Amino acid sequence: MAEEMAAYVIEEYGDPDVFQRQTVEVPDPGPEEVRVDVAATSLNPVDYKIRRGDIPDFAPEFPAVLHCDVSGVVDAVGEEVDRFDEGDEVYGMPGGAGRQGALAEYVVGNAGTFAQAPESLSLEEAAALPVVALTAWEMLADKTTVDEGDDVIVYGAAGGVGHVGVQMADHFGADVTATGSTEAKRSLAAELGANATVDYTETDVATYIDEHAGGDGFDVVFDPVGDDHLETAFEAVRPYGSVVTTESSSTQDLSPMHASSLSLGVVLVILPVLLGEGEERIGEELTEIARLVDEGAVEPRIDERFGFDEAAAAHRRGEEGGVLGKLLLVAE
Repeated sequence: MAEEMAAYVIEEYGDPDVFQRQTVEVPDPGPEEVRVDVAATSLNPVDYKIRRGDIPDFAPEFPAVLHCDVSGVVDAVGEEVDRFDEGDEVYGMPGGAGRQGALAEYVVGNAGTFAQAPESLSLEEAAALPVVALTAWEMLADKTTVDEGDDVIVYGAAGGVGHVGVQMADHFGADVTATGSTEAKRSLAAELGANATVDYTETDVATYIDEHAGGDGFDVVFDPVGDDHLETAFEAVRPYGSVVTTESSSTQDLSPMHASSLSLGVVLVILPVLLGEGEERIGEELTEIARLVDEGAVEPRIDERFGFDEAAAAHRRGEEGGVLGKLLLVAE
């Protein structure tokens, strides 16, 4: 076992070119931790927001190894861990925010932040799932419940969280309407299970409520986009309905919530890692998600693959927008 490893780190916030390859010490797992030989990671907006310095409270210490998602093979097990053995293929969300992440040969994290990887995907592809699938799961199965025949609208339906949200809502038996600004995005949403698609740049809220939600609004509005979409969500939801979102930064008038007796659920899936407590929740939910994947209910869509040495290019592509599904970064 080598004592040093390659890692792609940032020493300061900035544009994608701040990534640099360094040789650092291989981390040892603590009593409740496992070390994973990294197969792949994927890009989420939280990763480039941390890199830019938008959310410094979430950043690992410099030199910082970013990226929250990971898949790989368990390489070492802490003395108090009995859930995993060396050689297990796992996926998880152990760091990248609050602690060192996955853009390295090895990552260490609390055993509770991992689960056995889905059997029906390649190990590399499993790295596309944790952040987005956990977010979609917590939005649809924790912050609200979706019943057979519910009208659910998914904003940003071809994006990372959205494309999993479409599949999960469909699996739960909802009638899914999906929004997308391009034909390619709407086609992907339909392919993933949406019953109807809407070009929100050309169609106002009242029109798509009339066409797809019986005129009184959707039972659930699934909003992984935020900003102006959250304001639109309050218009699109029926009285007593639910809006679920990942929104964190915009200022909103909440009076529509009172007027229509709405519920609002906000999800931050990396919170257990940031708090350093309750990490078992992550592993339990990832176990359930792996079951959905192996049942054929959920599959990540990989738009493009990069090597770890192409982290800057992956971040540029992600920040440009227009990604269908996820960008995957594969270890050398």
